[in-house]
Amino acid sequence: MNEQTEKYCKESLVVRTSRVFPLDTNNHNTLFGGKLMSYIDDVASISAARHSRGETVTASTDSVDFLSPIRPEHSVCLESYVTWVGTSSMEVFVKIIAETLKTGERRLAATSFLTFVALDENRKPKRVPRVIPQSDEEIMLHNTAKQRAEERKNRRKHSQALAQAIGTDQPWS
Repeated sequence: MNEQTEKYCKESLVVRTSRVFPLDTNNHNTLFGGKLMSYIDDVASISAARHSRGETVTASTDSVDFLSPIRPEHSVCLESYVTWVGTSSMEVFVKIIAETLKTGERRLAATSFLTFVALDENRKPKRVPRVIPQSDEEIMLHNTAKQRAEERKNRRKHSQALAQAIGTDQPWS
């Protein structure tokens, strides 16, 4: 099999649009954050699989920034693609757009970055193709990715230290 050594960001693009129904909302009449986070992980995992053309696992949800509420009169459109890669890891950006269906007004409702790791048939990390940005948005995200990767690395070290410090004992038992 001839593996590609590089791919364009747009080759991993996933677009998903859904209606917001009353059962999808919370007591503030806005889309449940957890529901949106599920959508985000779903589309991001497809982008990672398209880029690596193999199995992937979510290594981290680096950020989810809720910028404006998503309500039942909206549709919610998620666009995801791979913005940067390490050796076996892939950073995926997800842009969430709310559209008022009656007027067509669209606005950025949230953004998210996730990291996935590509796995081979033995469930070991495997090399992924480099990513080539083309659009202004892709180039900007690609050029700022190394800083986010460093922040991820530092956050992971802190999480590991925290896990060691707190353990699994229940303080109330």
